[in-house]
Amino acid sequence: MLTSELDPVDLLAGPRGRRLCLELAQGADDDVARRVFYAAHDLDPGAGTSRVVMFGPGAAGRPQASPHDVADAISRAALPTLNDLTLIRALDSAVAAARYWQEPDGEDVLAATPTVRAALEHVARAVVAAPAARWWTTALDTAAQCRVSWGEDGRPPRPPDPDPGAALAAWRAEAVTEEETAARERPTDPAAPWSGVWWSTPPSVLPRTSRDLGSFGPVGLVLVEDSLGWERALVTAVEVPAGARVLEIDGPDVWAQLCRRHPLPVTAARRHDWYRATGRGDVTWVQPDWAGVADEVDAVHLTVAGYLTTAGRAIHVGQAAASVLAGWDPDATYWLTDGPTAVGPPRGWSLDRSAGMWVVRE
Repeated sequence: MLTSELDPVDLLAGPRGRRLCLELAQGADDDVARRVFYAAHDLDPGAGTSRVVMFGPGAAGRPQASPHDVADAISRAALPTLNDLTLIRALDSAVAAARYWQEPDGEDVLAATPTVRAALEHVARAVVAAPAARWWTTALDTAAQCRVSWGEDGRPPRPPDPDPGAALAAWRAEAVTEEETAARERPTDPAAPWSGVWWSTPPSVLPRTSRDLGSFGPVGLVLVEDSLGWERALVTAVEVPAGARVLEIDGPDVWAQLCRRHPLPVTAARRHDWYRATGRGDVTWVQPDWAGVADEVDAVHLTVAGYLTTAGRAIHVGQAAASVLAGWDPDATYWLTDGPTAVGPPRGWSLDRSAGMWVVRE
């Protein structure tokens, strides 16, 4: 059952939720943004190497900022009006910064410090009270689902969707083989410099939809993890099958329960990436076996609230087992059985960089 509202404490428990609040605080006040810039640099695992601050000749030295300085500035800052545009842009930034194959960046580390996290409490309370955020806790919007196809103008038509049962069976067989191979060939030290598959979503060949936000376009067009930088897309409205059984992931408890009911061991395959992402190296990693989940439901929908409170955390599953929700965009629905059908022709959309928004191509 979905919760009726998002709790500020739960919002700040998730790395993406904290980042959302930090992005809003930065956008509200230039002093906050300046202090975050310098403090995040110093906390970033790539400080001085992959992340460098440069100053010109004659500079008196780089300004310094501590988490305490950032928290002080946040506590004094007045938040902007939390309307649709403000929240979508902050969500976009929080989603774009997600990374599960390496350590959290400096801003995520900063937002997790006790002093900054405490300062963000008033931001979190404002977010959960904002009317523009009410849809974040709602179930699959069956009347306004769309499918996004990236960069497909002038390309051959999308191939037909595969048989979902066959696709899931092939995915599970590949995942089992990958785990067996990783157990033989990869080091058991979680801190070893090794990387591989890091996501925990259903197979990407399955249909995926998200709700239409009107002038902003579908959520799947706007909020994309690990984006490939597409600036053109085709959007198709779809009809949800009548009576579709949809599992709603609205927080870490549902994800944990799903992993308990349908566990797929992935310790050897995910150990190194998820250790870097969460700092946990002392657990047995599992993720949902989506082939088994398909016996229970037709689709799985991740609410925005579920994303913000769950993604990127080491979620306790039981005893020494844990899991990570990784690589799943907010409000995305994966269809595990027969997917929705198209309603009308696709429409072309383009990213207007000057406005920072997607627009329909006439």
